[in-house]
Amino acid sequence: MRNLRRAVRITLFLILGLWLHYVLPGQDVARITGTEIIRTDFTSVNRIFYAQADAGASELETRDLRLINTQRKRTYLFGLIRGGEQTMVYRNEDTGWIYPPYFKFDSSDLQAEAQDAQSTAANPEWVVITHYGWRIRWLTVFPNAVSIRPVDGPDYRPIPWFNIGFFVFLIVAGLFVRAMWRQFRERTLEPIGERVDDRIDRTSATIAERRGRVRRWLDSWKSKR
Repeated sequence: MRNLRRAVRITLFLILGLWLHYVLPGQDVARITGTEIIRTDFTSVNRIFYAQADAGASELETRDLRLINTQRKRTYLFGLIRGGEQTMVYRNEDTGWIYPPYFKFDSSDLQAEAQDAQSTAANPEWVVITHYGWRIRWLTVFPNAVSIRPVDGPDYRPIPWFNIGFFVFLIVAGLFVRAMWRQFRERTLEPIGERVDDRIDRTSATIAERRGRVRRWLDSWKSKR
């Protein structure tokens, strides 16, 4: 039973970690090489990785999808280690008022910014692309670009202030909930448990006493024989 509870906790922790990794914003230092619009037919598998249609448009099974092609700086260990360049393609979709709550309504404007920021390897212009989501090539899934801003060069290291603040808040909230639970357990659950134990002890003592009386009464009849 203990191993089952441990397995359930590990599974829930992994699911929460993957969900946070997907929805929390990431920042990539990249060079935009081009933009394009492709016609996309969603499947039942990859549809969950895409946002809704742009604000004001109808939701259809197939629609145009804006893409931003880049060469980004490869990073490891949460950006602490830098590597060479790698190709990365971002999609550019509105999120609207729904999940995830980025409240993005300016996909057309962002596409224009991306087109304006295009550059070549001979004369590069570097930008930071804030995004969420994953690149899953075999499912044709792209991370969604949220914003673009220029930076001085490829050595720029963006600081994920939002993620830092979010995890600090999560830790503080977890400690607060834990303290509340401990107080609730000490002030409410433990007294209830003690009262229940006392009642069980009294009931057990009463039953034992009655059994003793019955046994003594039966023994008195045996002695008369």
